[in-house]
Amino acid sequence: MSRSSRRSAPSHRSAARRPLWRPLVGVVAVGAATAVCAAVVGGSANAVVGGQDSTDRYPFMVSIPLAVEKPDGSTLTAVCGGTLIDPEWVVTAGHCALDGKTAHPTGTVRVGSDRRSSGGTVRTIVEKVRHPRYDGGGDKRAFDDIALLRLDRPVTRQAPIRIADHAPRIGAATRILGFGTTAEAGGPEDWKFAERLQQLDTRRAPADRCLDINTAGELCTTSRVPGAMACNGDSGGPQIQRIGGRWQLVGATSGDGDHEVNGNCGGGPGIWTSVPAYKQWITETLAARR
Repeated sequence: MSRSSRRSAPSHRSAARRPLWRPLVGVVAVGAATAVCAAVVGGSANAVVGGQDSTDRYPFMVSIPLAVEKPDGSTLTAVCGGTLIDPEWVVTAGHCALDGKTAHPTGTVRVGSDRRSSGGTVRTIVEKVRHPRYDGGGDKRAFDDIALLRLDRPVTRQAPIRIADHAPRIGAATRILGFGTTAEAGGPEDWKFAERLQQLDTRRAPADRCLDINTAGELCTTSRVPGAMACNGDSGGPQIQRIGGRWQLVGATSGDGDHEVNGNCGGGPGIWTSVPAYKQWITETLAARR
């Protein structure tokens, strides 16, 4: 059982439904006409806003194509991020591993490429394991936003990343990665996802910088570049920290940290699921399926 089972009181003004950086739209209101797309809410701004093209090799980076079914029956394509933590397993956000007719994985992942739709290693998803306490179906914002994707066969050309033993200390330098949206847009048909992997240097921030955060299982994160942060389509992707000269995984992109104050992705902090807080659950889940 992870440490995140202890719910702390919100460390900032509470938000009833914190928007997630889900893969598609910037719509916050939930209504009959937008019920399908409202499950994928987020801010309206650039991908890893203010970031840059990737400068290092990230063999553990995963892109997860998604299909989003609209109320009129048409389908849009979207993306989530993920991280290879084992030759057969990817960790991502819980809201990137849903079933049904909303946003759901199309069935494959691409591992180790700095291009969203080419290169790397392609594998098929054969199992999705969401954290047992994750509940993304209601109007309230969901905690425990983490899931595991099992692949049909091991990835041999790219090396998994190690999960850090502990969350970063406050103020520690980190980096986020993603293929999210690249331009502000008013609706889902206008979203454009990055083809080239984006990176942004960040820091762990005090919890009181973020709205409605679970301090035991989530990381409040700020950018080291003014006006920059993750956005739609970056969900599930890694937050990494250089430890002992190597990158280690500390977070999975979850949602906007101050949407009630500033609806733009780059307008404030973001919230990441603390992967080290779920390390025991991950270890037990993988061991049970060997």
